[in-house]
Amino acid sequence: MNFMQNGLWRDSAAALLCALLFWSASVVAENKDAQQLDRSFPRSTLQIATPDGQLHKFNIWVADNDPRRMRGLMFVEHLADDDGMLFIYPQQQPVGIWMKNTPLSLDILFVRADGRVHRIAENAKPQTTDTIPSNGNVLAVIEFKAGTAARLKIKPGAQVIHPAFSLK
Repeated sequence: MNFMQNGLWRDSAAALLCALLFWSASVVAENKDAQQLDRSFPRSTLQIATPDGQLHKFNIWVADNDPRRMRGLMFVEHLADDDGMLFIYPQQQPVGIWMKNTPLSLDILFVRADGRVHRIAENAKPQTTDTIPSNGNVLAVIEFKAGTAARLKIKPGAQVIHPAFSLK
């Protein structure tokens, strides 16, 4: 009995086709989320210097006004490992974030005006209106895919490098 006769070829081809369809659907969804954000938010990059001497670069969308800050990453279902959103406020102040209509779990970094990470809320629960407070005055908030802070060893005191912050 050869490979073609016993149906293995057909089963293997079907499994491969299903895997390709699943992969392409996830790529299309991720690209759709990115395109939607690209139309609504300016793009930038930032770097984070961690206490272990590493420098991590991220591609970010910038939420720099009230409508953008209110929208944030709501309804975004896919986020690349090196993508994130930077929320910039007009002045340093206490800030509270919620995850309403946000299907992804996120790591939330609260950043002071000097660019130092003040507080990190890891693995924020999706789809909730529970407030996640900054616990102090901050100028900005950065949101990344959950697990990013632990994976890259980002801790309070890490330095965020971006034009929004004055390095002192």
